[in-house]
Amino acid sequence: MKKTTFEITKMDCPSEENLIRANLDGISGISNLDFDIPNRTLTVFHTGNIDEIEKSILELDLGGQKITTEETEQTQFKENKNQKKLLWTVLGINFAFFLIEITTGLISRSMGLVADSLDMLADSFVYGISLLAVGGTLARKKNIAKLAGYFQITLAVLGFTEVVRRFLGRGIVPDFSTMIVVSILALIANGICLYLLQRSNSKEEAHMKASMIFTSNDVIINLGVIVAALLVNWLDSNKPDLIIGTIVFILVIQGARRILKLGK
Repeated sequence: MKKTTFEITKMDCPSEENLIRANLDGISGISNLDFDIPNRTLTVFHTGNIDEIEKSILELDLGGQKITTEETEQTQFKENKNQKKLLWTVLGINFAFFLIEITTGLISRSMGLVADSLDMLADSFVYGISLLAVGGTLARKKNIAKLAGYFQITLAVLGFTEVVRRFLGRGIVPDFSTMIVVSILALIANGICLYLLQRSNSKEEAHMKASMIFTSNDVIINLGVIVAALLVNWLDSNKPDLIIGTIVFILVIQGARRILKLGK
């Protein structure tokens, strides 16, 4: 048995972990995957050549880099029997907040909330694909990944087009209070998901959980929308909302590209 450690610089939340898991699904010779999100490392326990595993990690463009490969005598690994139930839970939370944020975003005229809703939808897609990896066929997983990726890109492009239209046209100031309340609720939802996912891992030290929570892209995006809402209220302008919306739409498109790579 060998163990190979990868540094993955852009792996800062469980959605990236599940992207990697889904992309490695079906590769023979993998005995266990040990993710350390706070330290952005992945240790793969495997037999045989590492080349196919390394290629699958690198093609996701998450800043993956092989650090070491060495022999190991470890053959027993802790089994997560509740993985499927956990994935359904976080998928449900993310999809519910996609519906909440896109509805309130359209009503309050906030592109920041609309963009954040698509980020929630992106996470839902990732967890859904991971569920297929737990018990589904490879062909079905690839078809769902393609559909999810293209759908996500289409929504993000439509949203970005609306941002441009609002930049060039008459400014519509979004509703400050709705942005604040919904963003705080989304922040809490992301925190719950992160806690549940980290608790299922073998590394349960409190400082590890805190480190992961505060380096997560999802949480940072939520905080960004909250800051944008405060600036909207202070400046009486829609520009902060449009700026955060643009940033998040770009992140959503990047995430969709990674999902599409699962469909290859």
